[in-house]
Amino acid sequence: MNHKPPKIVMEAADLQETLLRIANEIVQQAEERSKLILIGIHTGGVHIAKRLQIIISELYQLNLPVGMLDITLYRDDWTRLHTQPVVRATDLPFRIDDQEVVLVDDVLFTGRTIRAALDALIDYGRPKRVQVAVLVDRGHRELPICGQFIGMNQKTLPQEQVNVHLAETDGYDRVVVEIPGRP
Repeated sequence: MNHKPPKIVMEAADLQETLLRIANEIVQQAEERSKLILIGIHTGGVHIAKRLQIIISELYQLNLPVGMLDITLYRDDWTRLHTQPVVRATDLPFRIDDQEVVLVDDVLFTGRTIRAALDALIDYGRPKRVQVAVLVDRGHRELPICGQFIGMNQKTLPQEQVNVHLAETDGYDRVVVEIPGRP
């Protein structure tokens, strides 16, 4: 059988450079920098949001609040999952009313994760504006959702998967495209 090896689309240095660009775009496009908030979607989005916070603090001397959002019970498919969903902590230790929220995730695919995140977010208040920052946009949208801050656009086949490996969870930074279940 002909197995296609994973395709590396971003190495550690590329990932860091991409996060620098996204951080700059977020700050430059903010209407009111003092109202900026980063909220990472579990799990990869949380690590990326924290990295963006550090970059923005170093480059702009802005100490942006960072929150964590769990969308598990807001997913439109959780009742169809074969296993019990793992519910993680949502931690928003600040008010989101009238703030400029940037939802952060690792990969934007169908748009359903962002839709669930918007539903969850609205339970906590009414932001002035919500924007989306993602490391990789792989297309194949099922809902009319887009990212405002995109690290890279990566064309993929529907059966392929974009895996973001981060030092916080995997010990190294890399983004690969692969077909699940293949070595």
